[in-house]
Amino acid sequence: MTAFNKLIKNYLRNFLYFYIQLRYRMFIMILLGILVGIMDGFGLAMFMPLLEMVNQTEQSAGSSLGNLSFLVEGIKNVGLELTLITVLVIMIFFFTVKGIVKYFSNTYNALLRRLFIDNLRNKILNDFNEIRYKYFVTSDVGRIQNTMSVEVERASGAFYNYANAIQQGLMVLVYVGFAFYVDTRFALLVSIGGGVTNILYKSIYKKTKGASVAFTNDSHLYQGQIIQYVANFKYLKATALLDLYSNRLRASIHAIENSRFKIGKLSALLESSREPILISVVAVVIIIQTQILGASLGPILISLLFFYRALSSLLNLQNSYNRFLEQYGSLENLIDFQQEIKVEKELKGNQTVDGLKSTIVLQDISLYYNSVTVLDRINLKISKNETVAFVGESGSGKTTLVNVLAGLMPVDSGLMHIDGVNRNEIDLATYQRKLGYITQDPVIFSDTIFNNVTLWDEPNINSLGRYDEAISKASIKNYIDEQPDQSKTILGNDGINLSGGQKQRISIARELYKNIDVLIMDEATSALDTETEKEIQESIDALKGKYTILLVAHRLSTIRNADRIVVMNKGRIEQIGTYEELIHSSTLFGKMIQLQGL
Repeated sequence: MTAFNKLIKNYLRNFLYFYIQLRYRMFIMILLGILVGIMDGFGLAMFMPLLEMVNQTEQSAGSSLGNLSFLVEGIKNVGLELTLITVLVIMIFFFTVKGIVKYFSNTYNALLRRLFIDNLRNKILNDFNEIRYKYFVTSDVGRIQNTMSVEVERASGAFYNYANAIQQGLMVLVYVGFAFYVDTRFALLVSIGGGVTNILYKSIYKKTKGASVAFTNDSHLYQGQIIQYVANFKYLKATALLDLYSNRLRASIHAIENSRFKIGKLSALLESSREPILISVVAVVIIIQTQILGASLGPILISLLFFYRALSSLLNLQNSYNRFLEQYGSLENLIDFQQEIKVEKELKGNQTVDGLKSTIVLQDISLYYNSVTVLDRINLKISKNETVAFVGESGSGKTTLVNVLAGLMPVDSGLMHIDGVNRNEIDLATYQRKLGYITQDPVIFSDTIFNNVTLWDEPNINSLGRYDEAISKASIKNYIDEQPDQSKTILGNDGINLSGGQKQRISIARELYKNIDVLIMDEATSALDTETEKEIQESIDALKGKYTILLVAHRLSTIRNADRIVVMNKGRIEQIGTYEELIHSSTLFGKMIQLQGL
């Protein structure tokens, strides 16, 4: 079994991966490749009668075809006279059929490449949509971005080269098969010689694979650094650290290009040495056949013609396979990535819910990160349309607790119930569609205001009415009406055209447009100035009692009007009460009030 597994891993793993993506289409591709080789072989075989017609008589034409002489016999048996015209017409027929089949073969290959990349992108996207949030926050963002963009594109190239290598390999087999059929001994000697020389290239293949894997790993690192470079550009620019960070990027670029150069050099060595070595092998075998074994030159020549064709296909095979190996690291990374995100899928229940009808209840829940307790035996009940705030020092677990309430984090122990139904039994997407989520860094798309609020809904009477209602509730309608293009105003990258308060209002409008039941605001006003924060707070207060509002706050002034405040400390709930109650009953809350001068 170990030997079988090793065989699969070494020779069939890549084929099985492509087969999983394309299924039976792989075998149609193989069949078309074989047909091309057969038609080409029959066409080539007709060259020998032409050569004999030049030096001998038409009656003896085809005598040196060896076992392929059945072609000439077949022509005669159907009543055709073996003349120059006949041979040429038959040759044209075979090569025409070959051309037609080759056209369909190449077109089909292009179709397969399109299907492969389309299926691959959609599968990765679908699987990634279902991953656990806990896995995502601990993942390498650079690897994710590089895999879903650059690596997928390189995998497309890997498939193209692998498919071409298969077809060229089939051509080699067909031509070698013809050669064996004509002169078995000559073909066997050439094949042995070719097999011996192939051993010389194993080292090149191994080094190419290694360089390809290094190229992929270096690309992951570079993509992650680029993300950080763009995200932190303002800080790096303001503190004159761009050159310092750029040195890290230059080191990664140098490593990537070193791997690329190594791959190119190995490819050049392979391409330049293959033909001289194989031609030398053929020459030696011809000498052995004619000078030592006394074989006739006629069958050798036609067999050699097939071998030379096979040599051309073999060169194309080696080049295609080496180019495949250049992209091997990307393919391996994709295979591993797909397996990884499948393992990390979110467990999904079967029961659907239509938003929040009554309560969310947490019973003795705990959550851990790498054996570190983040939430410790939390008990909490939240009623529909209640406004609950979560406060505490950094690292107290307030954001993690809200992530649990949002369905982002499964608990490691304890129970969570939504309207009396166990969280694990619920299809969370049905719950989360009724949930709005706004963070300190609001999500703004580089698109129109209308599309940012409606998430690309078609403008009609219904959507326009809901849009007007949402922007009015979010207190952003006046700003939009003042813009020359109003709802069609394009917001720049990450809302560069908006102030912090306007971004938050656009985000609030989007969540309200969705017809939500629960609105979560995680430090949503902490980055705003006092005046803007007050305006946003007024917008939130206007929503009080209409939605279940969960607030994570650092500034305690923003949660003064909450129905209840949950004070978090080291992953536990220390106390729950109103603002006024906690001022007198909670030492930690009182200390926070004092530090903020409230």
